[in-house]
Amino acid sequence: MPLYPRSSVKKIIKAHAGPKYSISKNADVMIFLDYMLFQQALMKEASLIAREEGEKTVRGRHVQIAMEKTLKRFKG
Repeated sequence: MPLYPRSSVKKIIKAHAGPKYSISKNADVMIFLDYMLFQQALMKEASLIAREEGEKTVRGRHVQIAMEKTLKRFKG
Protein backbone atom coordinates (compact mmCIF):
# COMPACT_ATOMS: atom_id res chain seq x y z
CA MET A 1 0.00 0.00 0.00
CA PRO A 2 1.55 3.32 -1.04
CA LEU A 3 2.03 6.14 1.45
CA TYR A 4 0.65 8.70 -0.98
CA PRO A 5 -1.77 8.73 -3.93
CA ARG A 6 0.51 8.19 -6.92
CA SER A 7 -1.98 9.50 -9.46
CA SER A 8 -2.32 12.82 -7.61
CA VAL A 9 1.44 13.22 -7.29
CA LYS A 10 1.93 12.46 -10.98
CA LYS A 11 -0.64 15.11 -11.93
CA ILE A 12 1.12 17.69 -9.74
CA ILE A 13 4.52 16.82 -11.21
CA LYS A 14 3.21 17.05 -14.78
CA ALA A 15 1.56 20.39 -14.04
CA HIS A 16 4.81 21.84 -12.69
CA ALA A 17 6.99 20.30 -15.39
CA GLY A 18 4.92 21.66 -18.25
CA PRO A 19 4.20 20.14 -21.65
CA LYS A 20 7.76 20.29 -23.00
CA TYR A 21 9.16 17.84 -20.41
CA SER A 22 8.43 14.13 -20.32
CA ILE A 23 8.37 12.45 -16.94
CA SER A 24 9.53 8.87 -16.48
CA LYS A 25 7.20 6.21 -15.17
CA ASN A 26 8.58 6.12 -11.60
CA ALA A 27 9.61 9.76 -11.19
CA ASP A 28 6.97 10.25 -8.50
CA VAL A 29 8.60 7.54 -6.38
CA MET A 30 12.01 9.21 -6.61
CA ILE A 31 10.55 12.62 -5.79
CA PHE A 32 8.71 11.18 -2.78
CA LEU A 33 11.86 9.44 -1.51
CA ASP A 34 13.86 12.65 -1.87
CA TYR A 35 11.14 14.51 0.02
CA MET A 36 11.24 11.95 2.83
CA LEU A 37 15.04 12.22 3.08
CA PHE A 38 14.69 15.99 3.29
CA GLN A 39 12.11 15.70 6.09
CA GLN A 40 14.31 13.28 8.00
CA ALA A 41 17.38 15.53 7.71
CA LEU A 42 15.31 18.57 8.69
CA MET A 43 14.00 16.95 11.86
CA LYS A 44 17.41 15.59 12.80
CA GLU A 45 18.95 19.06 12.45
CA ALA A 46 16.08 20.71 14.35
CA SER A 47 16.40 18.24 17.22
CA LEU A 48 20.15 18.89 17.42
CA ILE A 49 19.52 22.63 17.63
CA ALA A 50 16.89 22.13 20.33
CA ARG A 51 19.25 19.91 22.31
CA GLU A 52 22.04 22.51 22.03
CA GLU A 53 19.67 25.10 23.50
CA GLY A 54 18.86 22.73 26.35
CA GLU A 55 15.24 22.14 25.38
CA LYS A 56 13.53 18.77 25.26
CA THR A 57 10.97 19.66 22.59
CA VAL A 58 11.49 20.87 19.05
CA ARG A 59 9.83 24.23 18.47
CA GLY A 60 9.05 26.18 15.33
CA ARG A 61 12.12 28.38 15.63
CA HIS A 62 14.35 25.30 15.71
CA VAL A 63 12.78 24.06 12.49
CA GLN A 64 13.21 27.48 10.85
CA ILE A 65 16.92 27.57 11.71
CA ALA A 66 17.37 23.98 10.60
CA MET A 67 15.48 24.64 7.36
CA GLU A 68 18.07 27.16 6.20
CA LYS A 69 20.90 24.67 6.73
CA THR A 70 19.02 21.73 5.27
CA LEU A 71 17.86 23.61 2.17
CA LYS A 72 21.45 24.66 1.45
CA ARG A 73 22.53 21.03 1.70
CA PHE A 74 19.74 19.70 -0.54
CA LYS A 75 20.01 22.40 -3.18
CA GLY A 76 21.16 20.77 -6.40
